[in-house]
Amino acid sequence: MKIAAEHISLNCPESDIYNRLLSLDNKHVLELGCGNADITRSIATSGAGRRITALEVDDIAHEVNLQMTDLPNVTFELSGAQQIPLADESVDVVLMFKSLHHVPVDLMETSIHEIRRVLKPGGLAYISEPVFAGAFNEVLRLFHDEEIVREAAFNVLQKAVDDGLFELEEEIFFNSPGKYENFSEFENDTINATHSSHRLDDELYALVKQRFEQHIGDDGAHFLNPMRVDLLRRPEFT
Repeated sequence: MKIAAEHISLNCPESDIYNRLLSLDNKHVLELGCGNADITRSIATSGAGRRITALEVDDIAHEVNLQMTDLPNVTFELSGAQQIPLADESVDVVLMFKSLHHVPVDLMETSIHEIRRVLKPGGLAYISEPVFAGAFNEVLRLFHDEEIVREAAFNVLQKAVDDGLFELEEEIFFNSPGKYENFSEFENDTINATHSSHRLDDELYALVKQRFEQHIGDDGAHFLNPMRVDLLRRPEFT
């Protein structure tokens, strides 16, 4: 396993990756850290027979998600990966989209054990994490440097494989395209994200704005965000 790749040639939306790797029809899917449930909705409304349990720790996002009435096959729960409110061996696939590094470092290993607990033998855990590189990361790290927590997330995954809790099925690196119309959209989406508390003084705010706006063209700011996906399988026999 590698935390990063020197050169990434694959550019695509993440949906291309998980749709290729996973068979989700007629499966019980657990999404950990569903955020505003955009990916949840896409998965829930594609295919057939998909039952999704979507967990989120942010109270504000969870309350918004509970107002959705058009996703009958989705159950939203307020909980973190370290304490999953599901029975042992009850889930076919676990999904974590850029959320493992948001788990408190001292709870990451507990979370991995919880994922293993709820997965059926042979079940898959799809875990995507941002690589600490790229133009967007250089803007983000000015006020929110995630190098340590991203490294911790990788280390806990590697340990889980080394310890035999999971088998590594595949590791993929790709660049995920991102776009913002303007700085205001970035500010609302990232600086003012409800799951974090970013306090920028005037000087830092001006620097972040200046660095971000260097990437704005005629149709907004475009980024290619390097990503790593680790596809893990719970062993059939232990």
